Amino acid sequence: MFASLFFRLIACVLLCAAVQAHALTAEAARAMAAGDTDDRIAALQAAIATPDEATVAFIRAMADDAVKIAGDKAIVMKDGKGLDPVTATEVSVPDDAEDIVNNNRMRGEFDAALASLQLMSADVAERRKAIDALREESDEARLPLIERALAGEQDAALKTRLESIRARILISSSDAANRLSAAQHLAASGNPATRTVLLEQLRSEEDPKVKAALQAALKTVEGRLQWGERLAAMFSGISLGSILLLVALGLAITYGLMGVINMAHGELMMIGAYATYVMQGVFQRYFPGAFDWYLVAAVPAAFMASALMGAVLERGVIRFLYGRPLETLLATWGISLMLQQLVRTVFGAQNVGVENPAWMSGGVQLMENLQLPWNRVIIVAFALAVLGGVAFLISKTRLGLFVRGVTQNRPIASCMGVNTARVDTYAFALGSGIAGLAGCALSQVGNVGPDLGQGYIVDSFMVVVLGGVGQLAGTVYAALGLGVLGKFLEGWTGAVLAKIAVLVFIIIFIQKRPQGIFAVKGRTAD
Repeated sequence: MFASLFFRLIACVLLCAAVQAHALTAEAARAMAAGDTDDRIAALQAAIATPDEATVAFIRAMADDAVKIAGDKAIVMKDGKGLDPVTATEVSVPDDAEDIVNNNRMRGEFDAALASLQLMSADVAERRKAIDALREESDEARLPLIERALAGEQDAALKTRLESIRARILISSSDAANRLSAAQHLAASGNPATRTVLLEQLRSEEDPKVKAALQAALKTVEGRLQWGERLAAMFSGISLGSILLLVALGLAITYGLMGVINMAHGELMMIGAYATYVMQGVFQRYFPGAFDWYLVAAVPAAFMASALMGAVLERGVIRFLYGRPLETLLATWGISLMLQQLVRTVFGAQNVGVENPAWMSGGVQLMENLQLPWNRVIIVAFALAVLGGVAFLISKTRLGLFVRGVTQNRPIASCMGVNTARVDTYAFALGSGIAGLAGCALSQVGNVGPDLGQGYIVDSFMVVVLGGVGQLAGTVYAALGLGVLGKFLEGWTGAVLAKIAVLVFIIIFIQKRPQGIFAVKGRTAD
């Protein structure tokens, strides 16, 4: 029994000595905190190879610039007091103690080191976050830590990602077998940085077998990335098309159904955007706890602000100019300038920022080079919802029936007892309100300024004309089609040439089919 206790005591002593050998020392702390950058990085990598709690805490302190150097000692500063990095006991801070100097390279090493240490966390979310931070790592000094994390990782998805990181590191190994295995593994990657790694290794690779594997992997990775880029361009086009759809829906009513060339339509959209900005300020001041829901209140506010302005314009100016397109164009153009100046007077000439609510931040990751931002996804869904509401209003409600009746035959509608003047006001207010909804949506993807509407008025007119005057279905096809076409052309020709190409396409199309995509059927088409 005595012998058993003796051997247990010896084992405990050896274990404590082993732990002490790997624990943070004052010399190691000093080496990580001061000196040449390369020497500090070497000391840091040696420390995280066998880390303890004191090492982790000291690295965090260095990353937070909370470490001072006094002679040959490093001192951690916390709440105005000095602490020994090894024992965490309070120590005096000499007057000549200097702050450590961390350049960008050193800060990057701290971040990578902390991410590496998180690989051993018991929390799956922390390990996932650490793997995200290390996914482009190629430093071979991290390999032992990656191997340890791989050995202990139980989550299959995280293990696969760790294997990809390991392959990125081994691709530049001195062992040809390791490089070959790494090249074959990286062929399944969809990370854009993997293409760079393969290209760099291909330039210096001398082994024919490994070179062939690198070329095959590069071809596979590029093919996968191209699909991601195509899908990203398509989604970007759909997103742009949904915004054009929102802007053009109002014009489809005011111009398509009523025949009014409203050059102030962009400014009505701008009013909706500024109404969103005002609602944001109201929530920030009076309801800060519910700020994330300000956008829900901003939607009806933007609609009502633009609709009321549209009703005022129709009653005050436009009702006197029906049937006189040139005068209507000039009058509404003048009104647009007046509205811009009014906004400059009230809010200033500079752009104002509208924040995204928390639930619109981030995005959904479909591929490694394809992320769909939530604000864009929600705008697409919002545009479809507004389209459904407008279609229902025009085709299924009493107001929609009156609007269609007045636009098709005003005298007969008047004889049937329809108040045509009131219907004109309601229809114009509806189109203006939809423009306000477009401004509300636009405020979530860019800055809001007095010139906001100028960039969309011409495009929205082209959408309405291309789709077919008075045809909601044509407006949808034209908006989404022009959005996707423009984004694909931008990838080949650049933004300016893409716009020119789209304009030429529209001109040729209208020459061949003046009635647009969907023509009005019946005798009214004549």
